[in-house]
Amino acid sequence: MTAVKYSQESLNKTLWATANSSRGNVDGGLYKDYALLLLFYKYISDIHEANVARLTERFGDNKDRIAQRLKNERFFIPDGVSFSDIYKQASADNIGEIINVALHRIEEENSALLRGIITVDFNSEAILGDTDQRNKMLRSLLNDFAKIDLAEAGDDVIGNAYMYMIERFGADAGKKAGEFFTPQPVALLLARLAKPQPNSRICDPACGSGGLLLLAGAEIEKQGSKDYALYGQESNMGTYNLARMNMFLHGKDSARIEQGDTLNNPKLKQDDSLIKFDLVVANPPFSLKDWMGESSENDRFNRFWRGMPPKSKGDYAFVTHMVETCKPQEGRVAVVVPHGVLFRGAAEGKIRKHLIEENLVDTVIGLPSNLFSTAAIPVAILILDRSREKGGKNEGRTDTFFVEASKEFKAGKAQNTMTNDHLQKIIDAVDKREDVDKFCRSVEFAEIAENDFNLNITRYVDTFEEEEEIDISANLQALETIDAELADVEAKMKAHLSKLGIC
Repeated sequence: MTAVKYSQESLNKTLWATANSSRGNVDGGLYKDYALLLLFYKYISDIHEANVARLTERFGDNKDRIAQRLKNERFFIPDGVSFSDIYKQASADNIGEIINVALHRIEEENSALLRGIITVDFNSEAILGDTDQRNKMLRSLLNDFAKIDLAEAGDDVIGNAYMYMIERFGADAGKKAGEFFTPQPVALLLARLAKPQPNSRICDPACGSGGLLLLAGAEIEKQGSKDYALYGQESNMGTYNLARMNMFLHGKDSARIEQGDTLNNPKLKQDDSLIKFDLVVANPPFSLKDWMGESSENDRFNRFWRGMPPKSKGDYAFVTHMVETCKPQEGRVAVVVPHGVLFRGAAEGKIRKHLIEENLVDTVIGLPSNLFSTAAIPVAILILDRSREKGGKNEGRTDTFFVEASKEFKAGKAQNTMTNDHLQKIIDAVDKREDVDKFCRSVEFAEIAENDFNLNITRYVDTFEEEEEIDISANLQALETIDAELADVEAKMKAHLSKLGIC
């Protein structure tokens, strides 16, 4: 079958149509793991076969020399287990088993790069249904993916298509999407506000499928540099593997992505100490319940020295972890949080007070409600800057900049979104740090202290809109005019009805 080459837009649409039409009755949250893994398989197979063709043209039938050169590529696919090899067997009753065997052979052959990446069973009756239903779905996927040539797509195009698929699955999966998906406008805004710089270590301790990390890296590449390193940790195994594949498809093989519970078992360590980063970005789970493990209160990394966040809400556990993994006097944190983080009292209030007194809270941005499929509540972005510490280059900056952007959105039927104009308005305001009536304001420490260290944005940015004054006299005159016109119309109507003999 002759494969077709695609542009970015057409590839995105084709891949989504292919995956979605083949799904059948399989839950979208589970199905994504199969469709995205098969897409990954198709991509590496196409690249491998293109390499074989290129080397065959160069070395003819010298199979030993070709095989040696193939060993030097990013990855290697053994004979008989490429996508096209499996596609030829699509009519087999045990096609699920055949796919499993092929993927595990590829995983073993590329263990340094792909170890543990195969976490789904293509022969699973529990998830994919009985033999007939399962085979129908798999054959449909194989047949549709076989029509797409990904060999010359390039890392950017295939990587962007993969992120597009994750985004669509996220929107399709509803509340289950929170495990792996941050709405693109929110992720893009966070990455741009974080202001990543060349020669940076960038970390996302709740990285999901890795999109935010990649966007942060892209901000550096816009500056003409590829000098940065990406780190992430994700607790959900399936989502962790999505992140690994996402990094691979974007050509970020050196990204270090770990699997595990960041709060109770942080794995981004060096010599048994937490790695310190130039930038830490995240959209962690909102108000995570029962986040505390047995060792949390005796955390050997001393991340919670400002106070222990409540067991019922893990927001400040993530925030303080992020601050403690930033480089002292240099690092920055950009994090999405629920609004309660800004004003809740008790233990959270004490932690917030401590962060403000340390002069770390640089910017607070209120976003619109209903941006997330996981929660309709409005959320905020916090930027904490350790360069404001004593000895840091911004120690003289003592204000906190508040932005009230809750009205900056485009309404949608099921979910709101933010356009590029909305994002740019916020970014420009944060860059200038100038007061704008009813939108943003710089507030000094003393005023925040007077408000008992409450960061609720509307305490500092007045959004009250005065109602237009009503001219009672003019309205009464208008009513008199209307009454006179109504009486005239009624008289004319009565005359017409009388002529007709109706009254």
